Amino acid sequence: MIYFNCDYNEGAHPAVLQRLTETNFEQTIGYGNDAYCEAARELILTKCEQPEAYVQFLVGGTQANFTVIASILRPHQGVLSADSGHINVHETGSIEATGHKVLALPSEQGKITAKQVRDAVLDHWRDGSFEHMVQPGMVYISFPTEVGTLYSKAELTELYAACQEMNIPLFIDGARLGYGLTAPENDLTLPELAALCDVFTIGGTKCGALFGEAVVITNRNLQRDFRYLIKQRGGMLAKGRLLGLQFEALMKDDLYFTICGKAVEQAMTIKAAMLEKGFACSAEAPANQQFFILPNAALKQLEEKYVLEHIGRVDDKHTNVRVCTSWATTDENVNAFIADVMAL
Repeated sequence: MIYFNCDYNEGAHPAVLQRLTETNFEQTIGYGNDAYCEAARELILTKCEQPEAYVQFLVGGTQANFTVIASILRPHQGVLSADSGHINVHETGSIEATGHKVLALPSEQGKITAKQVRDAVLDHWRDGSFEHMVQPGMVYISFPTEVGTLYSKAELTELYAACQEMNIPLFIDGARLGYGLTAPENDLTLPELAALCDVFTIGGTKCGALFGEAVVITNRNLQRDFRYLIKQRGGMLAKGRLLGLQFEALMKDDLYFTICGKAVEQAMTIKAAMLEKGFACSAEAPANQQFFILPNAALKQLEEKYVLEHIGRVDDKHTNVRVCTSWATTDENVNAFIADVMAL
C-alpha cells in the first residue's frame, strides 16, 4: 500500500540520520543544554530575526501545545481556538487535562478573525456573571490550519493587533509550518510570522525530523521558568541533543524549507489532476494537505492501492478525504496515484 493519509509516516530525512549517526558516541550533557541544541537555537533565532527570543525543544507537538498553553494561562483562564482547531478536536482533551478549557469559536475554513477575539473577550467582561465563567486568557491558531488553509499577512496582523488590544497572548501552532511558509499562496515570511505572535512552534515531526518540535517564545514576559513546565509536563528529553541535532540539520542551508516546498509542489500536482478529473475540493488548501469529495465507488477503487484519510461522510454516495504529501513523498508515488485517478 502507498500512504497518502498523513505527513509523518516515514522516519527522518537522511541528513538528520547522518548527524545522529556521526555524533552517536559523543558524550554531551543532557536535557537540551548541549552545544548542538545551542547551535540549533542560534540558527532558528537568525532565521526568525528574533535575537531576544527563547527557543526550547520538546519531544512532540501535543507536549508542546499543552506545555505552552499551561505555562501562559492562570488557573481560571481558558484558550480561544477555532472550533476546528487541533487542540479542540485532535488532542484527546490534553488541554483540559491541564486544568484549562478550550473556548471554541465558530470558524470559517479553519480560521478565526480579529473581531471574534475582541467580541469573545469583551462579551466575557460585559457579562454580569463574568467571575463565574472561564476567562479568555490567550488565543491559539495553527499555520496551516487543521483544514489546510493559511492566514494571510493582513489577517494575522489584524488578529495579533486584537490580541494586543485585549492584552492576551497569541500562540501559533506550527506543526506544519514549513509546508505553510512554502505554499504558493502564502505571503508571510518566517520573520514576519515570528513578529506577529507571542509564541510559535516549528514542527519537526511532520517536516523531516524523527520526532520533536521547537518552541519559540518571542514575548520575554512568557519566557521565565518555561523549562520547569517542560519537565513537569513530560516534554523534556534526557538525551536532549537528539532534538538539537535534528533541528540543526534541518535549518542548515534551508533544508527544512526545501523539502517542505517539494511536498507542496507535489500536492499541487495532485490537486490539479483531481480537479481535471472533476472531483471537487472541500477546502481551498494551498499547502501539503488537500481535501476532496470523492464518490464512494471511486474511493473504494483507490483504496485498493492507496491509504487516504477519511474526514467524514458527505452523503450516502460521497466521502470527504484528505490526501497528504510529506517531505519524503516520491514523485514515483505521486505519478502512480495520478495515473490511477485519471483511469477511474
